[in-house]
Amino acid sequence: MKFVSCFRFVFIISVLVSCSNAPSNTNSILSSNPSHQEENISQEPLNSDQGRAIWQKPNVVLEKLGDLSDKVVCDLGAGSGYFTFKLAPRAKKVIAVDIDTEALHVIDSLKFKLPTQFYERIETRLADANNPNLKKDEVDVILIINTIPYITDIKGYLCALKNFLKHEGQIVIVDYKMKRLPIDAPETKFRVYPNVLEDYLYECDYTDVAVDDTSLDFQYIISAKQNLQ
Repeated sequence: MKFVSCFRFVFIISVLVSCSNAPSNTNSILSSNPSHQEENISQEPLNSDQGRAIWQKPNVVLEKLGDLSDKVVCDLGAGSGYFTFKLAPRAKKVIAVDIDTEALHVIDSLKFKLPTQFYERIETRLADANNPNLKKDEVDVILIINTIPYITDIKGYLCALKNFLKHEGQIVIVDYKMKRLPIDAPETKFRVYPNVLEDYLYECDYTDVAVDDTSLDFQYIISAKQNLQ
């Protein structure tokens, strides 16, 4: 499994500055929506901070997670913290998991620029290819963004993740659609058809499996819940 760490430091620093200057109302920190300048997307490379904010619509993804104020969220394949830093003002706790030590060091170094009530919510954990280094029933939400195709045994990994979800825990996967995209997306061999993931989740005995391929222009969102029976 390979977690992609492609987030530039400049973006993270800009996020931290905006957080440190924000009022105590955490919703206001993430309230601004990026302009949807679709005609300019092809000119913004995948690693561009502005480009990613436009095409990935992170606020849409975050809203899909619902109220996280009392939830522990695992950002699985966190990289240098693109979503980790966006989750911190919303969630009770964020566990940033990656196999890249350097990427986690970036998160640990920069989180202290956040207001105290936010940086204390972030914990980094080094994982390996077969173990996310989570504890049984530890998290409410496992968020997997731009990472799932790099897992060697996807079905086995998804089945194992159930052990780490709390009662009524949820898994959310965001990845690229299998079509030509006007962004610098990974090759199709590094993508997974959503119906394949849907089948895996059912086979792993998750419930409430839902595929959303309309909210984002270039990616799909798949969610499922732990089977409580």
